[in-house]
Amino acid sequence: MTAVRPPAVAGLFYPARHRDLAATVSDLLAEAAAESAPHPPPKAIIAPHAGYVYSGAIAARAYALLAPLAETVSRVVLIGPAHRVPLHGLSVPSVAAFETPLGAVPLDREAIAALLELPHVHLGDAPHAEEHALEVHLPFLQTTLRHFRLVPLLAGDASAEVVAAALERVWGGPETLIVVSSDLSHYLDYATARQLDAATCASIEALDPAALRWEQACGRVPLTGLLTLARRRGLAVETLDLRNSGDTAGDRRRVVGYGAWALFERSPAEGTEPGEAGTGRQRS
Repeated sequence: MTAVRPPAVAGLFYPARHRDLAATVSDLLAEAAAESAPHPPPKAIIAPHAGYVYSGAIAARAYALLAPLAETVSRVVLIGPAHRVPLHGLSVPSVAAFETPLGAVPLDREAIAALLELPHVHLGDAPHAEEHALEVHLPFLQTTLRHFRLVPLLAGDASAEVVAAALERVWGGPETLIVVSSDLSHYLDYATARQLDAATCASIEALDPAALRWEQACGRVPLTGLLTLARRRGLAVETLDLRNSGDTAGDRRRVVGYGAWALFERSPAEGTEPGEAGTGRQRS
């Protein structure tokens, strides 16, 4: 198998030249790291997928936590919503690698084969060909983790339990990182968006997938699946950032919401939440 999915949104959502992209991602990560307190290694992160000028700084708050995992994580399960092709269930591609201006990321075909044993996971390249929701995360992953295999999943019409079952199948151990791609509210005025996104944040912090409505997150399907499994597995969650395009690079009359969260596995003996180390729960 030699087929490679080429980048679809380089030059649109992020810089198309290797040098410019590497510098942009490095700068975003450095700024985020300077604002972050020490954390334990996350098992999963939730981060946005808009153009870097709008949401890159928010995404970087989650990705800045991954630097210590570069020698540990060898597989990334990346799941996000399908924006361009209607889907029933979940879609995985047939290609051998996904490419960005920073290079090619090989796919974990063994893990993908295991996912295809599930009734709601289907093989298809068309949903992935032009999709940005996964692609924009790859330069951050390439910069922080360097060498890993990718399991890309797009979610369409699927229940939280369907997504949870897929994530459970490839959950793995410390070698596996789960990344959920989602923006929050869309095209509301600034004050209304802040109010709705705060409610979304509260639901995520409570690991309460049932509280999330469709208008609260474009990645509601993968998000509710992760929250379902996180509650089942007893993960802790911390909010790293919560802003919108009116805070970064957009008009405040019509904004899109963004947030970043980290989820941590804990042993029963652990008595403190990750956030008690001193990081803020959210940003204005």
